[in-house]
Amino acid sequence: MVNLAQTTRTSDFDSSDEEFEEEHQMPLQVSWLGLAVVNCHQLLGICALPEDLKSYNIQNVFVLCTKGEMVKYRVPSLLESYQQKGFTVYHYPFPDGSVPDIASCWKILEELRICLENGKKTLIQCYGGLGCSCLIAACLLLQLSDTMLPEEAIDLLRELRGAGAIQTVKQYNYLHDFRDNVATYLATKEDSACRSVSR
Repeated sequence: MVNLAQTTRTSDFDSSDEEFEEEHQMPLQVSWLGLAVVNCHQLLGICALPEDLKSYNIQNVFVLCTKGEMVKYRVPSLLESYQQKGFTVYHYPFPDGSVPDIASCWKILEELRICLENGKKTLIQCYGGLGCSCLIAACLLLQLSDTMLPEEAIDLLRELRGAGAIQTVKQYNYLHDFRDNVATYLATKEDSACRSVSR
């Protein structure tokens, strides 16, 4: 039998989150098995269940899907399933095709860095593994390197995950504004801490 793998790719940004949701209906990468050899002109989709992550020796899983998305994509018990399998689960939800506020993003990056510095094999997971996950990965690249340009981070993620990585204009702009927004956030956080101490 012939195993045909197909990955949905977009050459340009999706113009809206609604369009993105309509175009992509499977939360995991799907391999398509051609059934012509058994006289059927259809394809059979096969994908790994969340439990199969154990075979990759992953220890930490950052799940970016909202609870509503997990219900919608028929994995309502995803977090519990991961925990039962022994993964350390970090749930930082923000809607598919969207972006987190800068404080949440900073928290995710801090947790990610701790996991990586401790030598833990870590996975970032969103619905399709292209938008939210790649956004956070690109932010991590920009945080870890002062010289990397946003376009370079985007190119790296697209080389790794395909042309669909960083899917919306909102995500693209977020990366280009990331360092300025982080600087503002950290300055505000520092001012707040100083005011608390002076009281």
